[in-house]
Amino acid sequence: MTKIDDVARLAGVSTATVSRALRGLPTVSAATRRRVLAAAEQLEYAVSPSASRLAGGRTGTVAVVVPRITRWFFGIVVETVEDFLHQAGYDLLLHNLGGREQIRQRVLRTANLHKRVDAIMLVATPLRPAELTALAALDLPGVIISSGTVVPGWPCVRIDDVAAARTATRHLLDLGHRRIAHISGDPDDELAFTTHLDRRRGYRDALREAGLHPDPSLDVESQFTIDGGNRATEELLRRGDPPTAIFAACDEMAMGAMTALRDAGLRVPQDVSVIGIDDHDLAGVLGLSTIAQPAAEQGLLGARILLDPLGGRTLEPPGRPGGDPPGSPVILPTRLVVRASTAPPRAN
Repeated sequence: MTKIDDVARLAGVSTATVSRALRGLPTVSAATRRRVLAAAEQLEYAVSPSASRLAGGRTGTVAVVVPRITRWFFGIVVETVEDFLHQAGYDLLLHNLGGREQIRQRVLRTANLHKRVDAIMLVATPLRPAELTALAALDLPGVIISSGTVVPGWPCVRIDDVAAARTATRHLLDLGHRRIAHISGDPDDELAFTTHLDRRRGYRDALREAGLHPDPSLDVESQFTIDGGNRATEELLRRGDPPTAIFAACDEMAMGAMTALRDAGLRVPQDVSVIGIDDHDLAGVLGLSTIAQPAAEQGLLGARILLDPLGGRTLEPPGRPGGDPPGSPVILPTRLVVRASTAPPRAN
């Protein structure tokens, strides 16, 4: 079996030069590279991907950290990223925090990532100062997907959650609704998930722009799940004087809201309109109006940005306005999708 030493002897160079030449690194002259390639072809030497990575100090693995893999958005991102990494010859090391702070602390310890991965992707995972310091000490490429945190030097790919929520609320306002409720994320979440804060801000901004004062009795917090949306809507109905419309911070909560309204004998949208954010796979089946966000595209662009430095190049992601500095987030567009769950309020 031909070894790298045999190629080095035939080409008259060191084994390190052979490794660099076969990996296409720019530190090898064109003439030397041709000599090495000719020797490798003559000896029928095949490069082992794992050996090549090890020679370059690489693991061929990317860590992806998500708060909860069972949620629609995170599942779509991970599936897209894994497919892209596989095609690029990399493995994915998934860290599912399961919504628990203890797991986050263990995963983000430097020892758990040191020499195990070549890069890190954080998906909607907020970090504390000590965790930021630990990640900086690793000196690895990284990327942020969705909101959650800011890591100096790491690009971020996300949507504008404030604008998306404002668009959803304006849709209800434009239909004539004025008593609009909002069901959103749980502030007691152990991972300090932040998306719901931005979406609540967009909801309140839209109300104020319409000359309305946000009513605390119409703002209920629960988990980003179907069950959470169900319980939040039941709480809204218990408070009396139900809203004519509900803006849910995600489609799964909106689905739970629709179920709770149906169980209470209320019709959607004749009695109460409902809108969410995501464009979940089931949104079309259920006739749910929503703000569609490009979940797969966020994961794909994040993976491209992440792998590019590992190939010795830098990538300026598309979609960034020319005047923005290189460290500014890449904001992908959202769009309003109107379906059967929203309509003008019925006349009293």
